[in-house]
Amino acid sequence: MVLFNIDNKDQLCHIKELPFKLEKEIQTITEQNLTTIFGLDFVRSEFSLGNFRIDTLAFDKDTSSFVIIEYKRDKNFSVIDQGYAYLSLMLNNKADFILEYNENNNSTLKRDDVDWSQSRVIFISPSFTTYQKEAINFKDLPIELWEVKRYENKTISYNQIQTSGSQESVKTISRKDDAIEKVTQEIKVFTEEEHLEGMPDEIKELYEKFKNAILNLDSLEVKPKKLYIAFVASTNVVDIRLQKNGLKMWLNLERGHLDDPKGICRDVSQTGHWGNGDYELQVNSDDNLEYILSLIRQSLKRNKK
Repeated sequence: MVLFNIDNKDQLCHIKELPFKLEKEIQTITEQNLTTIFGLDFVRSEFSLGNFRIDTLAFDKDTSSFVIIEYKRDKNFSVIDQGYAYLSLMLNNKADFILEYNENNNSTLKRDDVDWSQSRVIFISPSFTTYQKEAINFKDLPIELWEVKRYENKTISYNQIQTSGSQESVKTISRKDDAIEKVTQEIKVFTEEEHLEGMPDEIKELYEKFKNAILNLDSLEVKPKKLYIAFVASTNVVDIRLQKNGLKMWLNLERGHLDDPKGICRDVSQTGHWGNGDYELQVNSDDNLEYILSLIRQSLKRNKK
């Protein structure tokens, strides 16, 4: 991606990339801004266990799962092999990961507080090879690639490498690798199709109508989770769970920050609930589509940076 600065005469001046000299530079700036970049909580830097050393250990409160982050400047590594080796390490040493979290945070985790099925690995590098990008082209791979670039105008970018939409499962190669097979038995990447499976046609149509309307609001990303489908800007804007009789939505706004004249949203700030935010609504038809979109816009405005 080529960046330009606009001067007072509307002339474009090329902004040169300022390459990272060391992996440690990428690690330091990422760890100091984990919440801003990924919405994650920092747990530990340079976490050693056995013969492995994890660059950054983080925790995702949204999915109640651990996230392993590795930084790479060289291109001679297999994202599949290393990614599944780290995940296998985690699943075989759950108590150590929980202990590490508890020793470095004010809150305390118990084994049942962690959803190990949504664990994942993030690789961050200034660039990835074509082979590495193609290697993650599975619909259910718990591994993400993020390219980071720094520029001379004190700008930095983090861009996730998107797959080409393959419908092939990583399980097709798990039979050839014991580590991958063991991990895939416990860790699962959820898909939109799985949320739609078994739902009545009218609910599928209702979801598609709201989905298309929400995506037209902005360039949001659809991220299926275990219990709902998230629509994400910088963080979750609205979460939707499909039900046999309708859609349940959660708006990612704190109590007192939603203008809802019709009063269709329920305050769930004091009750347990799935999804992000303090407001929940039940949708059974598209009668209030435009009004509901006006509520979602409020969440989008607050959660887009």
